Amino acid sequence: MKPSEIQDLIKFVAKSGVSEVEIEDKDFKITIKTPPHKKGKFIVDTPSVVQMQAPIGASVMAAPAQEFAAPTTVVEVPVSEESDDSKYIAIKSPMIGTFYRRPSPDKANFVSVGDDVSEDTVVCMIEAMKLFNEIESEITGKIVKILLDDGSPVEYDQPLFLVDPS
Repeated sequence: MKPSEIQDLIKFVAKSGVSEVEIEDKDFKITIKTPPHKKGKFIVDTPSVVQMQAPIGASVMAAPAQEFAAPTTVVEVPVSEESDDSKYIAIKSPMIGTFYRRPSPDKANFVSVGDDVSEDTVVCMIEAMKLFNEIESEITGKIVKILLDDGSPVEYDQPLFLVDPS
């Protein structure tokens, strides 16, 4: 595969919104990874890496894996001003870390859509620096939307849940 074809493939993947693509042929293997998108934008920077292995079955002295950086791309996704979510209150992350919906893989989720929560109800756990921190709701209401998947990275003040306070 030619470098120009690889760059075209990177651009296509960046525009499509796919987070990971792996292509394997008898002579090579290419993996393209992009960071997850943020609300309203899909950002491909911090270089997206394409790894290309030496031909399969070639000697160890063959060309090493090559890396190509994808161009930085920002794609604006229109976000309506009047969102259905405007009447809801967000439970936000008090820290940077990894979001978990349950205390351990073999246990049930802390909360699900439709569950009633009150102040001091544990809604999730955020792992930061190998410490697991229980996050409590500061709002009384009903969970209407869970904004993250289990195991997702989370930023400070990022909304985690939407709660209907009525």
